[in-house]
Amino acid sequence: MPHVIVKLYTGRNEEQKKDLAEAVADAVVHSLGCEKKVVSVAIEEVDPAAWPERVYRPDILENVDKLYLKPGYDPFGES
Repeated sequence: MPHVIVKLYTGRNEEQKKDLAEAVADAVVHSLGCEKKVVSVAIEEVDPAAWPERVYRPDILENVDKLYLKPGYDPFGES
């Protein structure tokens, strides 16, 4: 614990993804006061055309009660 999943558009190189994973893990350690050895970070790349249905609808629109930081965009124009 904890496990963090980062979903982002395709196109980042391996170094960028590794840097992001390290930064996320460091933020978790800092915020929660846990040891880094208990933190895991996964990165899922999503094609931009698939983003609205694969990420925005299920992870954002259908889980508003779980969001602690809401995006400032809506690909469906509903907000």
